[in-house]
Amino acid sequence: MIDTCGILPSTVGAAAEQLSDVAGAYVFISSQSAYADVSTRGVLETAPLKGLSSEELDRANKIDTTGYPFYAELYGGLKALCEQAAEQAMPGRVLIIRPGLIVGPYDYTDRFTYWVVRVARGGEVLAPGRPERPVQFIDARDLAEWIVAMAERQETGIYNANRPAEHLTMRNVLEECKSASNSDADFTWVSETFLREEQVMAWSDMPLWLPEEEAPQLNGFMYINCDKAMAAGLRIRPLSETVSDTLRWWRNEVGDATLKAGIDSDRETLLLNKWRLKTQDHPVGP
Repeated sequence: MIDTCGILPSTVGAAAEQLSDVAGAYVFISSQSAYADVSTRGVLETAPLKGLSSEELDRANKIDTTGYPFYAELYGGLKALCEQAAEQAMPGRVLIIRPGLIVGPYDYTDRFTYWVVRVARGGEVLAPGRPERPVQFIDARDLAEWIVAMAERQETGIYNANRPAEHLTMRNVLEECKSASNSDADFTWVSETFLREEQVMAWSDMPLWLPEEEAPQLNGFMYINCDKAMAAGLRIRPLSETVSDTLRWWRNEVGDATLKAGIDSDRETLLLNKWRLKTQDHPVGP
């Protein structure tokens, strides 16, 4: 059994227990958000996990789980407890996968798609933070193919599943988006301080951006160690393929829909104008 969406420990435990006599293994898709501490680079599968108080767990059990925003602050702890529930029901027969940001065609969050579509539109593009800041994500197709292969081999255990840390920077991603669309995009990199002053929200207003100075507790979130998964056969397709396929999907099947992540063009223009005035008065180094 492959459980791609379990979020409540009680339901995951019940499902695993119900299937324990007929399923060879329970494959649970968890999250790297389950880790208690991602402030340092290279988090391994053995790192401590988040927990929840009995009050928090009781609150989660009363929430309509179709509405993710309502339990977002409990997400990591719930995923960690779901892992434990599955293992308790089927000891030694559980495969736990902890991916990071999942991207590619048909992504309903638009957190990666925003950059593909925005850069394709061209013109001056507001880009957040340091150009050389590493980013980490995985194409959903790479993840799915590997999970199926792992299940076929009846593998168990715990695996981080992501693109290897430090292989990509934010500049790489935006330049690849520009190349794939052959656009005239021109990137204006603005500082974290400016974004904070203008109340630009990391990850939602500016997808893929996590503040390095303001949120040191997240400094390792884009540096999760995935050596174990790579050694077990996880293969990562070229970034150019992920970007091109995402752009093709958007153009052919989505079109003019409003993106669910990122800032709109009016606010982007306003921020770029403010940044230009600010840097003219107080020049910013490269």
